[in-house]
Amino acid sequence: MSGNNFKTPGRRAFLAGSAAMLASPAIAQDLGSVNSPATTQGERDITETVRRNISSFRTVDWRPYFSDLRKGAILVDIDSRALHYWAEGGNFYKLYPSSVPLTEELTRKGRTRVVLKDPEPDWRPTPSMLKRNPDWPDYIPPGPDNPLGTRSLHLSWTYYRIHGTHDTRKIGRQSSNGCIGLYNEHIEELYEMAEVGTQVLLI
Repeated sequence: MSGNNFKTPGRRAFLAGSAAMLASPAIAQDLGSVNSPATTQGERDITETVRRNISSFRTVDWRPYFSDLRKGAILVDIDSRALHYWAEGGNFYKLYPSSVPLTEELTRKGRTRVVLKDPEPDWRPTPSMLKRNPDWPDYIPPGPDNPLGTRSLHLSWTYYRIHGTHDTRKIGRQSSNGCIGLYNEHIEELYEMAEVGTQVLLI
């Protein structure tokens, strides 16, 4: 296995960001827009949050989590807010900072897989999202206002994605309705490496 290829984020990582996303469980929100800063927990305690996140960034071995690396593997560690990727054969490894679900109730853990790769994601809020946020639009096409950023990997769990974001304040934070968010440049890189069928584990 090669060494860690993770590029340490600069000052922008301290501002963190990923869009509030698609999982349907109810959560009270007071949001003016889809990308509102109010979707982020702990906005007032950023120094402590970032210090904890950086200290958690370390490489891990895939073998305790997967029996093999057929089609590669993605491990998302909710606590450290990091996404680990291993290529098939284990000779290539990447580590990315990520956003994670806003609350424990919105957090889903377990095994899933990539079932669709979307090169130009559009976004439709779930019915429960629209009920909680009646001012949200019914649809946002691909582009700079889209909460899913520039790429999206659909998981076998309905409404769950690994996706990019144009709102970089939330990376490294609890800020989503269930999905895992990455910087756009990172999801574009992961999108090229991951396959339909790549195994995914959230812990």
